[in-house]
Amino acid sequence: MKNYIVAAALALAVVAAGCTSFEHTTTTTGPSSTGVAGLMGTWASASSVVPSPSSCSDFKWNPTEQTATSARGSFSASCAGGLTVTGTAQGTLSGTLITWSAEGDSTTGGVACRVTLTGTAELGANSVRIPYSGDTCLGKVSGVEILNKK
Repeated sequence: MKNYIVAAALALAVVAAGCTSFEHTTTTTGPSSTGVAGLMGTWASASSVVPSPSSCSDFKWNPTEQTATSARGSFSASCAGGLTVTGTAQGTLSGTLITWSAEGDSTTGGVACRVTLTGTAELGANSVRIPYSGDTCLGKVSGVEILNKK
């Protein structure tokens, strides 16, 4: 009987020791890159439409430089009046909000045209919602564009 009690106590001690090293982990799914690293890559408009007289469309952004809180790279868009704009855009990330600006040039009818845009965008898992406003040589533009990560 003593051997049975000792064996049972030893078995209980082994089981208890095994339970103390039990580890539980949880894996969640979400964006593969967070923070500024999530901005890197090629981004393009979800759809390409002809811009209205006061908007731009067919946005493309390819950030190639980054710091701990910002990204910068080449930018293009089609704006009202047949303006095809190329230049640079940069954004500073705070949580999921991106304070951004873009500037570029377009040549229409042999005349250089400066375009500036600004806004505060919202970063999603694989998209960015970009409300914008700005100026072109043909007047003011504003709207909302959705860019998807390519």
